[in-house]
Amino acid sequence: MRYLVTGGAGFVGSHTVLALLDAGHEVAVLDNFSTGHRAAVPPGVQVYEVDLLDREATTAVIAGAHWDGVLHFAALSLVGASIAEPFYYLRQNYLTGLNLVQACAEQGVKKFVFSSTAALFGGPERPDPIPETAMIQPGSPYGESKFLIERALRWADSLYGVKSACLRYFNAAGADPLGRAGEDHRPETHLIPLTIDAALGRRPALKLFGTDYPTRDGSCIRDYIHVTDLADAHVRVLDHIEERSVVYNLGNGQGFSNMDVIQSVERVSGLSVPWEAAERRVGDPAILVADSTPLRQQTGWSPRWSALDTIVETAFQWRKNHPGGYAA
Repeated sequence: MRYLVTGGAGFVGSHTVLALLDAGHEVAVLDNFSTGHRAAVPPGVQVYEVDLLDREATTAVIAGAHWDGVLHFAALSLVGASIAEPFYYLRQNYLTGLNLVQACAEQGVKKFVFSSTAALFGGPERPDPIPETAMIQPGSPYGESKFLIERALRWADSLYGVKSACLRYFNAAGADPLGRAGEDHRPETHLIPLTIDAALGRRPALKLFGTDYPTRDGSCIRDYIHVTDLADAHVRVLDHIEERSVVYNLGNGQGFSNMDVIQSVERVSGLSVPWEAAERRVGDPAILVADSTPLRQQTGWSPRWSALDTIVETAFQWRKNHPGGYAA
């Protein structure tokens, strides 16, 4: 099969490109490289340097070849930045996604896998763990922009027959176990790489935002899913959207606290992690854990790299070996 991956030079997108190639598929990447890295694209993979805001250029890529499906990862993804610049985030993420969905609908692409988010579940009352049926209450413009695209995909299915999988995932982490790809955000905002860099002395002491939550150690609890497991789920759902569109929450199903992460990095690295307590961030819930039961039951997916130390080990090895990220 031949698939187009938008945002394929980014963290999750690049790992999904590897998963598709490992499964024997032909892959091309569309990216504007505003945050992605050219070095994250495997050699020999065709690249379309296109901004999805350009509807004509986007349509030309979709119309210019046969695509068995499109996997859409390209988006702005910082929750805090979306609160600071709400209309910019809403405009960028929704219009880029809408241009792509429209092009796929008009050009007869029948499979669409969408990188959605657990940020849809931002309301004050959330079950633990969170199922797909939980109330949708985006806690940020970022989450809202993702939900708008989910709604657009419902119409693409209803009116054009585009079958989609919206994967609402929680905290992607880790790195390719074979060392082919890793996490290199600029600026970096994710806890595991920040903690690793603090241990390696590449940044000041880690700030732990909130130590007084109603959890076992006072720090937030999150569901960390290995990025390779995440990529595997994207490949699997492609075989399950022939007849109907689906929505899945995608996570490890386990909750790890911020303190768990610090202790894991110390075990894996043998180094001490300098950290200091800081005030809670606005909107940070105490616990976010996914219920991925439907995905497991319907696709046979199961995380292989589920232990926190395993997730941290792959991330640590990649960051240790790439002190300058993809620029090294």
